[in-house]
This record gives sequence, C-alpha cells and structure tokens, in this order.
Amino acid sequence: MRAVVTRVLSASVTIDGEKVSEIDGGFLVLLGVHVDDTEQNAKRMADKICGLRIFEDENGKMNINPMDAGAEILIVSQFTLYADCSKRRPGFTDAARPEISEPLYELVVSECRKRGFKVGTGRFGADMKVESVNDGPVTINLDV
Repeated sequence: MRAVVTRVLSASVTIDGEKVSEIDGGFLVLLGVHVDDTEQNAKRMADKICGLRIFEDENGKMNINPMDAGAEILIVSQFTLYADCSKRRPGFTDAARPEISEPLYELVVSECRKRGFKVGTGRFGADMKVESVNDGPVTINLDV
C-alpha cells in the first residue's frame, strides 16, 4: 500500500460539479492499493497516517501528530500510484483491482475514523477534481 500525504491548509473533492468532500486543514492523502495488499497493510497504513508527526511544534520542528494539531484527513483513492513507467505508456498491473482495492481503501478510512479523525473521502472509481492549498509545502511518501 502506498500513500502520498500532503500537509494542507484546505482540500476538497468535486465530482460532476458537486463538492462532495472538503477539509479545513490537515492531510490530503492519495492512497494506492497494491495487488498483494491485505487488511493488515491497510491497518498499518492508517497507523502511519494517523501518527505522522509533520506539524510544527513551538520550536519550528516537525514534531506534532495530526490529532494534537487538530487535523482533518481527506483520503482519495489513487490507483496510478502503482504505475509502471518503464515505458512511455504507464502500466497498472501492480495496482489492485477494484474488488480488492475498494474494501482496503474503505478499511483505511474506517481505521482513521476510529482514531477520532474527521475523514473526508472522494468516490471510489469516480472522475474526481481534487483541489488543495498545500502547507509548507510538506509532502511525504508512505509505503507499507
């Protein structure tokens, strides 16, 4: 499982001209599911996201976790994170099929909510317009 986590001041998802989700500040997470991922991977990814200390403390050091920062999380499914770009046209054989990836994506969302976070989502498989105002910018890649 792979995630690109961006610290944001705000982020939103629009589908067919309708804003379906937005957060005021926290993490925009683009989440990709690999063909070999399991529920254990999804739970570990949620742990990593929810514990990622990339908010600044009083000394300007990235040391504050998202809960203590009052962060919200917007998680968007992104199969293209597993693109094989060894040729000019990307291949996606490493990305899990929807019947595998959608339940694992939903498990990550659920696990983050269990930890007390407000979690917004896109719509799995939809053509989404994702907007964000990056904070920093700070962008971190996570793999489990």
